[in-house]
Amino acid sequence: MADEEAGAVTARAAELAVREVSVRVGGKDLVRGVSLDVAPGEVLGLVGPNGAGKSTLLRTLYRARRPTSGRVLLDGQDVWRMPGRWLARRLAAVLQETGGDFDLTVYDVVAMGRTPHKRAFAGDDADDRTIIAEALERLDVAGLAYAPFDRLSGGEKQRVLIARALAQRPGTMVLDEPTNHLDLRHQFDALRLVRGLGVTTVVALHDLNLAAAFCDRICVMHGGEVVALGTPRQVLTPALLADVYRVEAEVTPHPETGIPHVIVKTGGGDAAN
Repeated sequence: MADEEAGAVTARAAELAVREVSVRVGGKDLVRGVSLDVAPGEVLGLVGPNGAGKSTLLRTLYRARRPTSGRVLLDGQDVWRMPGRWLARRLAAVLQETGGDFDLTVYDVVAMGRTPHKRAFAGDDADDRTIIAEALERLDVAGLAYAPFDRLSGGEKQRVLIARALAQRPGTMVLDEPTNHLDLRHQFDALRLVRGLGVTTVVALHDLNLAAAFCDRICVMHGGEVVALGTPRQVLTPALLADVYRVEAEVTPHPETGIPHVIVKTGGGDAAN
């Protein structure tokens, strides 16, 4: 039977703090002295060119990569000193890679999100089944519930993994390129859903326009360091895009929302992609 935390209430949104985190691998500094704070319920976008250190920094948040120096704090407690089960009840991660082909159905994969809330070898109770069904429905994969996970498309797998994190009912979420493989509609649906949860969120995105639309603040990384941190309007400037992305771009506010929109002047594309 699920324990008292397995009900329909999401864990309280936490304060996330990164304090002078550095990661050195094979003699190379992938992340250098990064410090930032994410307020409870805030959505922080992590952007930057390939190799900027975004994914490496995210791995330190969900304990996949131990920092060479510095600390990651969740409500003031070092995540690397927390019991794994305790942390898993409060923080969920959605990664770029699927971790291989699972010999599981979609329902089984999403149900894994309930594991931290249950005693060892306990089955799903009524609350668990309700939470799993809701997660499947909200990510538009309820119709795939009994399909083999390893036969899904990349976009379908990504939605299932977000559903698994949703079923975990965390107060904090870390997402590494969650819109990869998703079509336009599901990109917006997924980010709108995450934003509407009210949980503390750090999300790495390549698409600057999606970051501007769904993030409270944007952190720009380059060369393993934070080079800008602020609201989308403060951060997404032609000067920064030229310096970090090496593109000439125009940034104009949306006529109705005022959200900045990035259009690359050269290169024939949109800086968001």
